[in-house]
Amino acid sequence: MGAALAPALHAQSTTFSGAVALSSQLVDRGQAITRTTPILQAAASWTFPAGWSLGLSGSAEVQSPGHLVAALAQASRHWSLAGDWQMQAGLLYYRYPGTARSRGFDRAEAGLSWTYRDVLTVGVSAIHVIGAKGRQRPRGAADVSFRWPLARQLFLSAGAGAAQSPIAPYNAYRYNREYDHARPYRRVREGIHTYGHVGLLWSHGPWRVELDRILADPETRWQWDVMGASPWVATVSRSF
Repeated sequence: MGAALAPALHAQSTTFSGAVALSSQLVDRGQAITRTTPILQAAASWTFPAGWSLGLSGSAEVQSPGHLVAALAQASRHWSLAGDWQMQAGLLYYRYPGTARSRGFDRAEAGLSWTYRDVLTVGVSAIHVIGAKGRQRPRGAADVSFRWPLARQLFLSAGAGAAQSPIAPYNAYRYNREYDHARPYRRVREGIHTYGHVGLLWSHGPWRVELDRILADPETRWQWDVMGASPWVATVSRSF
């Protein structure tokens, strides 16, 4: 849904854009937020002539459309740099009201990113975990994404990143009985976890279809993916 929240870099007046999508699972930096089930997503953004943009998005399981499993609010400012480079600074608020486990990903982020010709994007973020106990320092993340045309309307899509664990440090052992899973999961160790994806993207007018192979560091998956993260995620979206 990030495409719906991207600002129109050359807008001369206030513009509105949006998108709806259907995905096979909700994944956040390589970690499953929901079980493998169809996820309905919607996003909207407003872009202003001075370079500011505001965005909102929400996600829900198709079988429970009235119950949000994720929400995102974003405010950002972009600039055109010399040559083919663009820069963006933004504030994001992530809220995952679905399960006790997913609420560990609630956070606010401040980020900077640089984009070259809509092909390469590099970004860094400072993360404040919401709900963490005691005094905490901001956690960091760095991400890079790449999109390269292969044929007419078909692109190679890839990305990679590294982040300090965004999960709030709850008790050492808790039980997650959601979705018939009752085994304990452990406190995530302080440190860096890595993640990424590689896949194909087809785009035609307002339509996009993407299939990605999701990659994540094995220790992170062992500790937290109690809902069984799928190695593949498919998404079909339409913008307007």
